[in-house]
Formats: sequence, structure tokens, C-alpha cells
Amino acid sequence: MFAENPFAALHSVLPPSAMQTYVVLMVLAVIAGTLLDVAHKGSAKYFFANWRKSRDKGKPVNIGSIAVQTAVVDVLASGEFCNPRRRLAHLLTMYGFVFHVLSTAVLVFAYPTSAAAAPWTQLWWLGGLMVLIGGYWFWFFIRVDVAAEGLSPFRLERADLFVLSLLASVTFGILWAALQGGTVISWALFALYILATTVLFCGVYWSKFAHMFFKPAAAFEKRVSKLNGTNNNLPLQTRDDPAQRERHSMELLKNAPMDMGLGIKREAPRHY
Repeated sequence: MFAENPFAALHSVLPPSAMQTYVVLMVLAVIAGTLLDVAHKGSAKYFFANWRKSRDKGKPVNIGSIAVQTAVVDVLASGEFCNPRRRLAHLLTMYGFVFHVLSTAVLVFAYPTSAAAAPWTQLWWLGGLMVLIGGYWFWFFIRVDVAAEGLSPFRLERADLFVLSLLASVTFGILWAALQGGTVISWALFALYILATTVLFCGVYWSKFAHMFFKPAAAFEKRVSKLNGTNNNLPLQTRDDPAQRERHSMELLKNAPMDMGLGIKREAPRHY
């Protein structure tokens, strides 16, 4: 099972060009959804405005070195996550998604009718299983509103569209590949697989899918502004700033030392 190309079985019913056209349409849907999201939120305008401010007002920095650090630390290693469990779940899901999508494209275009397509078939299975492990681990055990606030993991929000459609796509795809045989069940699973995948790639405008393109740019701009000193213009948010102390109505908080202790952070918020 793990050595057979799941898409090769489709050629008896669908021509190879059908799945190839579908993959191309999904790529175009991602591009269109991302551009619409950028235009709606003004993300590119905001980024380039900050970039010009950092370039014009800050001291010179090594852009190449910062780009490499951003790619290695923030993108490849997901350095933004301080929680090791959250980072591991994110890395499993991210790399699994990349492996799964890449191997799908290779299998559909390079081996449309060939059942033997190692190692791409194994990479397709590996990527799918990584997505399922990382995605379901995050959904049921790591999400803040579930782990810390005690809310039900089955509560759905629009912000969950990306992760849910991703999990549905990979889940139905794995089940379809495992239960192939031309039965009604296998074709029903294939239909659900295509439906969930379509929602995943066509819902970019309404989901967090486009964040994977924005976050590296934001991380890069943050590193540049920190190194060239332009982030020093931001207001202080510590109690040693008189303006911040005056915001508190309690005299105790106005004069509280910086090392008050952990307080409510002494243990994880699991008392809801």
C-alpha cells in the first residue's frame, strides 16, 4: 500500500489531464486568494511603508545576513514559538504539508498512470501522516482556548477554516488511498478528499492560509528594525516608565518593583 501511487488508479475512470488541470486550478486559486487578501488587508502597503522607514531612519545593516537568519530561524525552525510542544506540532504540520503537496504534484504530473513511483509515494504517505499527527495534536491538546481556557475542541470559528480543511483533506486522502478498490466507499472518500482540498485552496481569502507568505516578511522586517535601531522609537511598556506607572489606579502597582515574582504565571492556567 505504501509503495503504490494512489493517483494511478484514477486513470481507469479519469484521464490524467483531469487531475493535472485540477492541480493547476488549485495553484491559481491560492495565488488569486493571496492577492485578494493582500489588497483587502493592505499587508504589502504596510510592509513596504515600514521597510522604507527602517531603511531611511535606521543605521546600515547586513540585509543578506538578516535574510538568512529569518529563513533559518523563523521559517525553517519556526523560532517564533517559545512553547516546545507548539513548535513541534507546527513543524510536523508544516513540513508534512510541504511533503504532501510536493509529492502530490510529482505523482499527478510525472507518474499519472504508474503505480510504482518510489520514493514519491512514500513521501506522500509520510507527509500526510506528519500533518495528521501535528494537526490533531494541536487541535485537541495545544490550542489555547482548549488547553488553557477549557473550551470544547469541537467549537468552530471562521479562523479554524485553514487547519480544519487541511486536516479534512489529508484525512480523506489517506483513507481513500488506503481503501482503494473501486468500491462505493472509496469513491465517496475520493469525493470528500476533492471537496476538502478545494475548500482548503479556494478558501485562502477567508482563512489563515496566506499567513505562510506574510509571516516571513514580517519576521524579516522585525529583525531589520531591531538591528538598525528604528524599533527604539516604540513606547515603553514597563513599570520603570513614569507614564506607564500613572496608568494604574492602585498605588501598590504604581510603585511595584520590576521583580515582583511570577504571580499568576507561577503555573499553567488550567483551573477553568
